[in-house]
Amino acid sequence: MGLISLLFSNPGLFFIIAVILLYSIIFHEIAHGLIAHLFGDNTALYSGRLTLNPKSHLDPIGTLMLFLVGFGWARPVPVNYASLSNRRLGLFSVALAGCATNILIAIIAIFLLQFSFINANETLSFALQTVADINIILGAFNLIPIPPLDGSKILMSFLSYRAQERLAMLEPYGFFILALLLFARLLNPVIAFMQDLIYGLISMLFGLFR
Repeated sequence: MGLISLLFSNPGLFFIIAVILLYSIIFHEIAHGLIAHLFGDNTALYSGRLTLNPKSHLDPIGTLMLFLVGFGWARPVPVNYASLSNRRLGLFSVALAGCATNILIAIIAIFLLQFSFINANETLSFALQTVADINIILGAFNLIPIPPLDGSKILMSFLSYRAQERLAMLEPYGFFILALLLFARLLNPVIAFMQDLIYGLISMLFGLFR
């Protein structure tokens, strides 16, 4: 899914896709902060992270990974989960917000592809399909329940406090666990399953309006 080759073959198209994808991971983080704010935690707001300024969000390695392998990340928005009202629902909602945002971006891209005049434009249809595919990958990857991914927080919202603490203990090692699992390709079936699930839900959604 790497897009670096597109930089040399079609720089204009690469720039358009790059901007949309960079803001996809920025919107992902802003969504976490906004939902946390709705549940009473103003950490992201006071940290200046509820902004569209890329400088406040982008992580160099995460950005590079986005274009090399098709999924990446921005700097995590700080959230004080202890400040959330209705902590379980707040934890679930804040965690789900990022993935839901990526899925929403994919839905918008797929919706636009339903118009024949857009689909007939090869460049535009390729850009929208790429945006949809990568946002679904971002949503699917982040749903994996391994800290620090959003899926782990979603899982925590259903666990006892002791089980939450035990799962949170993995967070300092989460990056290495994920890197090992990705290198061994053990996460490929999980990501593929999540992608199929998201595509299935989107297909059902569009089917309701046909």
